[in-house]
Amino acid sequence: MKITGEITFTYESEDDAKVVYDSLEVDNENYLKSQLDNNKINYNINSEKLGSFLATVDDLIASEIVVEKILDKTKR
Repeated sequence: MKITGEITFTYESEDDAKVVYDSLEVDNENYLKSQLDNNKINYNINSEKLGSFLATVDDLIASEIVVEKILDKTKR
C-alpha cells in the first residue's frame, strides 16, 4: 500500500519561512520532499507503511513547533 500526504505551513514572512525551511531541511532529507514557496513550505510525504507515514508526520510537526517557538522568542 502506498500512502501519500501533503502538509503546508504558512508564515508571516518569507524570511520566517526560509529560517524554518533551512532548519528542518537537514533532518528531512531522504524522508520527504519539501519546497519553499514565498512564505509557505510544502511538504510531500510518501510511505509504504502507515506507521512510518504517521511517525514522519509527527516528527515534522513536532520539529516545526520547536523552530516556530524559537522564532517567536528571538523576535521579542
